[in-house]
Amino acid sequence: MSFISYLVNGVSLGGIYALIALGYTMVYGIAKMLNFAHGDVIMVGGFTVFMTMSLGGVSPAVAVLAAIIVCTLLGVTIEKVAYKPLRNATPLAVLITAIGVSYLLQNLALLIFGSNSRTFKSVVPVKAWKVNDTLTISGEAITTIVVSLVIMLALTLFINKTKIGSAMLAVSEDRGAAQLMGINVNRTISITFAIGSALAAVASVLLCSSYPQINAYTGAMPGIKAFTAAVFGGIGSIPGAMVGGILMGIIENLSRAYISSQIADAIVFSVLIIILLIKPTGIMGKKYNEKV
Repeated sequence: MSFISYLVNGVSLGGIYALIALGYTMVYGIAKMLNFAHGDVIMVGGFTVFMTMSLGGVSPAVAVLAAIIVCTLLGVTIEKVAYKPLRNATPLAVLITAIGVSYLLQNLALLIFGSNSRTFKSVVPVKAWKVNDTLTISGEAITTIVVSLVIMLALTLFINKTKIGSAMLAVSEDRGAAQLMGINVNRTISITFAIGSALAAVASVLLCSSYPQINAYTGAMPGIKAFTAAVFGGIGSIPGAMVGGILMGIIENLSRAYISSQIADAIVFSVLIIILLIKPTGIMGKKYNEKV
């Protein structure tokens, strides 16, 4: 494979990380909490597509829609059952709860589907594009790049141009003041979880189509890497999540190709540490001064 091939595959992988990171960054930016169960919502989305397609006679579009609906409902349910009662709790309590929800989803998947990996049939209808004799871009890579860019632009417009988006910005800025202004904080946070979980469903489809295996731990490592990408780009920033995700994918893929596949993850996290030492808020993160 040529350098361009590795680069394109890195951008494709980074697009998946970016979609997952958008869910992390939205929830943190608005609800000020880290939803570490987000990676396992991806796993649920993947299994939803897998089970829907196994019924036979179901189109890929219906399977993807089913995954989006299931993940959205799951995200809202997790928020209401596990996180809403902890609105005024310490960050540590919320973090431990998120880890507990993550393990719960993983173990439920193990009970239902077992520990063996299943082969996932790609649901991406786009055919590979042969550029020349040495460069062929897969349909999954093309779809991932296009979908990631479209979703980022749509999400940016949604946040900046709609009433609900304005409410999200207000809650992110000052939850108490937003509530005094008549904004339904609980509803706004629930919508945020719904959008983030829907993005996780889309990411699960692209992830499992590009890497056609699925098991109970499918979303665990991509979830951690996507969270790293969100911090890398500046957690709370939508463009930052996109930039961080794509850079993570490129660094990881080029490291596997030219250095070592065994230490590629270590290289990615080392770059994160270096970036945060230079710019603690991430590449596109903003520094806020709090008045005491």
